[in-house]
Amino acid sequence: MKRLLSLSTLYPAPGRSGFGRFVQRQMAALAARGDWDVTVVNPIGKPPVAMERYAALDQIPEVATQGAITVHHPRFLLLPGVSGPINPALIARAVLPLARKLHAQTPFDMVDAQFFYPDGPAAAIIARALGLPLAIKARGSDIHLWGEKALARRQMLAAARQASALLAVSSALARDMAALGMPEERIAVHYTGLDRARFQPLERQAARQLISAIPAMHVWSEGPLLLCVGALLAIKGQALAIRAMTLLPQDVRLAIAGTGADEAALRQLVSQLGLEQRVQFLGSVEHDILPHLLCAADVMVLPSEREGLANAWIEALACGTPVVIPDVGGAREVVQNASAGRIVARTPEAIAQGVAELLANPPAQPAVASCAERFSWDANAAALAEIYTKVAEKH
Repeated sequence: MKRLLSLSTLYPAPGRSGFGRFVQRQMAALAARGDWDVTVVNPIGKPPVAMERYAALDQIPEVATQGAITVHHPRFLLLPGVSGPINPALIARAVLPLARKLHAQTPFDMVDAQFFYPDGPAAAIIARALGLPLAIKARGSDIHLWGEKALARRQMLAAARQASALLAVSSALARDMAALGMPEERIAVHYTGLDRARFQPLERQAARQLISAIPAMHVWSEGPLLLCVGALLAIKGQALAIRAMTLLPQDVRLAIAGTGADEAALRQLVSQLGLEQRVQFLGSVEHDILPHLLCAADVMVLPSEREGLANAWIEALACGTPVVIPDVGGAREVVQNASAGRIVARTPEAIAQGVAELLANPPAQPAVASCAERFSWDANAAALAEIYTKVAEKH
């Protein structure tokens, strides 16, 4: 069995169980295969002075066991809004003593990073210090956002040159990585996984009755239902979906699932447009409820400014719910036919048109679900194990 040391700044922990759940699923699926032992290091950034919004992080233990995976949560110095360009160095400084200790106890075969920034440059420092090969995965915003910042971009490109393998969640993102200057011959497309036992079609009306019967959610029981799933951030584009509602029939409703910094602004927009009776904020939706909510929706709308390949797209399709999304990231790798939904411009008018077409001629749930057949955590783990085994054996 080979041993992996995986660095991920986003990973579930007490107080933030929704953080990086998709990374956890990937690591769990890899560990479950039996050919890779996985140790995760999830650095926790804390400011030098007490701040209320970071107080909940104190409940995160230094080390925890999640199934077959041991997760370490070392703390590193974080200067909110300031330390972005030096966060990789701050993380590496905090993590390296732990990595050396663990490597001395039972040697690792390689190091990986689950995001390109700040994880990638930090993992590069650690891998170099331990004399181990490195792999880095890109997921979207880490390339599109940090790749536009000169200091971060230089660190990312240096880490990419050191890495033996670079992973991208879509072919479109792989092209963006190459355009940024990363070695194209080392980039492999590694699609996200999917829990097929959880995300599968449930007859839409049955799902709607189930969801509408949950008192804490108060989802409307009748009329076409649109759903936005994602963090409430400006780049996710929920404001465009809200504005599109003014162009759709009065019986169409929109439910927004998620929390984030943009919530107050979105609620104000709903009020300004007089849509209080047609737009609902669900907050954070429990993990076990989300599949039923997706099945209950007629259309899932996510007008993101940028994505790699959003898990929410795949989860919606697997539940038999078509998507209306813009031409970003791997959208064209997901919406390959009319049953999967529509790719539209990031305007309220185009979103409304895409939604209207799907409501007028809804594709059958099994046809929609078939568009997600190639995604599973087993396939994800098998592809990852193959890439990593080649890297480790060459070292």
